[in-house]
Amino acid sequence: MMKDVVVPELAESVTEGTVAEWLQDKGSFIEKGQNIVELETDKVNVEITAEDSGVLVEVLSEPGDTVEVGDVIAKIDETKSAGDSSSEDPSPEEKQQSDQADNTDASSIEKESSSNQERPVATPAARRYAREKGIDLADINAQDPLGRVRKEDVERHSTAATKQKTEESKPSKAAAQSAATTDVNAIEKPVERQRMSRRRQTIAKRLVDAQQTAAMLTTFNEVDMSHVMKLRKRRKDAFYDKHGVKLGMMSFFTKAVVRALKDYPYVNAEIQGDEILLKKFYDIGVAVSTDDGLVVPVVRDADRLSFAEIESNINELSLKARDNQLSLSDLQGGSFTITNGGVFGSLWSTPILNSPQVGILGMHTIQNRPVAIDEHRFENRPMMYIALSYDHRIIDGKDAVGFLVRIKELIEDPESLLLEG
Repeated sequence: MMKDVVVPELAESVTEGTVAEWLQDKGSFIEKGQNIVELETDKVNVEITAEDSGVLVEVLSEPGDTVEVGDVIAKIDETKSAGDSSSEDPSPEEKQQSDQADNTDASSIEKESSSNQERPVATPAARRYAREKGIDLADINAQDPLGRVRKEDVERHSTAATKQKTEESKPSKAAAQSAATTDVNAIEKPVERQRMSRRRQTIAKRLVDAQQTAAMLTTFNEVDMSHVMKLRKRRKDAFYDKHGVKLGMMSFFTKAVVRALKDYPYVNAEIQGDEILLKKFYDIGVAVSTDDGLVVPVVRDADRLSFAEIESNINELSLKARDNQLSLSDLQGGSFTITNGGVFGSLWSTPILNSPQVGILGMHTIQNRPVAIDEHRFENRPMMYIALSYDHRIIDGKDAVGFLVRIKELIEDPESLLLEG
């Protein structure tokens, strides 16, 4: 019996995806529950598993094709087993005529099966990067002791191939001298054209939509990080010994954000039609940079978590993001977002709203600057600029400024955060 491979329900609001890669070859035998194709959606990559065992006899969608939930993208013949080329026994008259063809088909399927078993083991990031560069994973020498191809292996291979092509394409000395007399504007300049991934397209669209939809405004302040840095220095070893995670900056800012959101509830809201939805929960999105672009996994119920639990959550989500292991549930439903451009050295920026949220806090790099202590004294202090981008349709300037001032007060008095738990 022929069984259809159908694009399943992916998640709320996700109705389509792009075929990223077929994980099994046409003609290969598929076990029930085995991953057969990888789809790239707006948020995460999803692997579709076989619901029936049999031979993959037809592939209806190629890599790069856009498919919707419910589409049939392949067919599996469950009457065939590994090495079978037909579900019915040949008649005596047919057997003699088909012996040679059967032997050829069996040999072909055996080779395909062998090829499938020898499929290179690679990380999702490596597979995507190899596809973008048009590189066969089988040509790459992995540095991993277990033979797993990683993105850096693909980059190394791509760089070496580009260098080789450059060397081979260098003109002879005579040709170079001749070319020197040619009009410089007529020389074709080297370019590289890359297909924009679905996720990058979605990021671009959401950022443009946010700027066109919201009445976005940004306000700034600066924070003296002296007390937080001294507290971390005093407590970091004992904290790590007790909890197994480092005491970072993000837990302080997450705690401060939760406290400030309780004081300024309209910053923890969204607009739905002509209504304002005030959220009584505190699911804080934390922006994480990955090879495929920025993603915002969510720390759930941050108001109920300790410093150690917040740090542990952020570490786990960051690792999952960089290994492309985030699920759709990790990315949905945040009420407010924190983004830290300071890890890349950013001194000042205006973050863009993560719609439908109406507020996002931008952290920046810590830099020693002279600060007036009184009328006569200055001291160098570790200072950080912070920015709040907000939707002016429901958040007034007074509340936006008050929200940032509250963050500043709490970070400059970190013991108050510790006392709150």
